Amino acid sequence: MAAKRARQAGLPRTEGAPRRASNPTGHGGKRAGAGRKRTLPGPPRGKHRARPFHDRRLPVHVVLRVARQVGRLRRPQAYAAVRAAMIALVGRADFRVVHLSIQRHHIHLLCEADDRRALANGVRALCVSAARRLNALIVAEPGAPRRGRVFTDRYHATTLAKPRQARHALAYVLNNWRRHREDHAGLGQRRAPLDRYASGVAFAGWAERDGVPFAWPKGFEPMPTAAPQTWLMQGGWKRGGPAPSLWERPGPLA
Repeated sequence: MAAKRARQAGLPRTEGAPRRASNPTGHGGKRAGAGRKRTLPGPPRGKHRARPFHDRRLPVHVVLRVARQVGRLRRPQAYAAVRAAMIALVGRADFRVVHLSIQRHHIHLLCEADDRRALANGVRALCVSAARRLNALIVAEPGAPRRGRVFTDRYHATTLAKPRQARHALAYVLNNWRRHREDHAGLGQRRAPLDRYASGVAFAGWAERDGVPFAWPKGFEPMPTAAPQTWLMQGGWKRGGPAPSLWERPGPLA
């Protein structure tokens, strides 16, 4: 006579728990609320998939978002922290930030990189350096130490492949303060042709300047951006439409 096969005793079902044909005990399996919980507030921003191949001939528009606890970035101390992080990037041959602008809770970058890895490593180096300095700034201001996350999620990257894309990206990044109505924050901002929290002072392609860059105001410390090496950023963007105006209010990017 064959020996009886031992069976594992199941856990008792909780009173009121629904039964399923595929899982009669009600434990495990696909159900509402299952799985690892998100550690960041708000909706997910980007899926953690492998970045696509990057062509070194094409610039990239990158958006970095910061946690609300970091506070407003458009203030002199935060500008100095991001600027110090940019200085730390000087000397990298495989990654360059051509232009950038700092908004309330996010940063726009126009970057160039030799390949996908150089792009990822360059953005990561900038984030790590800026996060350390911004956290130190928060410690200095309220007096309580902060060691939390600064950038909320994966950066968002868009490759610029056509002159029209590059032209709109330049206008969008350098005049992003007008899109967010930061140019109406006060009398000085309403009169200013340029955003002091962006690298537009180093851009010689403004329609009103006819190829002549601005002189740096006294006491102003500009962002240490790199000279562009891609054709689109060097001047190929001019084939995509008229030169950006200092007073242009950009719409959403297509």
